[in-house]
Amino acid sequence: MDKKEFDERLNALSERVLSKALTPDDETNYTESLFESIRHVNEYGQEFWYARELQAALEYKEWRNFCKVIEKAKTACDGSNTSISSHFVDVNKMVTAGVASKEIDDMELSRYACYLIVQNGDPRKKVIALGQSYFAVKTRQQELIDNYDNLNEDQKRLAIRKEMKEHNKLLVAAAKDAGVQSGIDYAIFQNSGYKGLYGGMTAKDIKAHKQLGKNDDILDYMGHEELAANLFRATQTEAKLRREQVKGKENANQTHYAVGKEVRDTIKRLGGTMPEDLPTPDKSIKQLEREQKLLQKKNKNYYYDFIFPRNCCCSLTGRYNNVRFNG
Repeated sequence: MDKKEFDERLNALSERVLSKALTPDDETNYTESLFESIRHVNEYGQEFWYARELQAALEYKEWRNFCKVIEKAKTACDGSNTSISSHFVDVNKMVTAGVASKEIDDMELSRYACYLIVQNGDPRKKVIALGQSYFAVKTRQQELIDNYDNLNEDQKRLAIRKEMKEHNKLLVAAAKDAGVQSGIDYAIFQNSGYKGLYGGMTAKDIKAHKQLGKNDDILDYMGHEELAANLFRATQTEAKLRREQVKGKENANQTHYAVGKEVRDTIKRLGGTMPEDLPTPDKSIKQLEREQKLLQKKNKNYYYDFIFPRNCCCSLTGRYNNVRFNG
């Protein structure tokens, strides 16, 4: 796609967003298509978003009003002890209006900056809620990828378990929108996913298989490979529920089962170990978290938060000295 075609698509998309005239297909794929369509990559391979384009996508008609949101985001960035200039980079752009051209102020925003912006946007806008979901998930996914290779087994478990907690919130919301309302309904919905992934086993069956106590959380007693399979089940189910606009708790249950089974079939095709046959770790996630806290107390200078480090967002200033991680 050349620049002209990109601009035409962006303008058309922005006009539909601002006029609230999205087609059903646009609505279905709103989160991914909208924010990915305005994503750029610089010469160093770093992704960024232009503030002016994000403004249109988030349905802010006035630049000055959007700047107020950006300032709130900067304050939040500074409050997290993260360099503002690493994520909000002022730039100037030439725009053409008729036969005349003029220079306007703009910003290049990191994914983390976009995340902070949508967190501080107008909560009444549907697109803000979608943006919060998109940038929160994508930011965590990217930071997990950036740090994953350096983690040992216990660290990977903690990392994926934290990721799982965030995605389960999204899954709960998607299931609720589909018609899964009561606690009993959700327990049945969850069991449907487990049955698909574990060859017919329910949560109770899995707990018995792992020889866990009544109050033990299954996810706290999984190795990183088993957790990863369940994370994929959760993310893909949430996406499918929203993408296909599934309605009715029975349909939601069937969707969860089908996704779980597809994940299982994929593991089988790849020659992997079935999740129920993977070893159960000796230590639970809660035990590892307690050990982590004790380690932090013993060494105050040792920062051990490896899933979403407070100062470990890929910054845009890295264009001058390759990719830089703050902290």
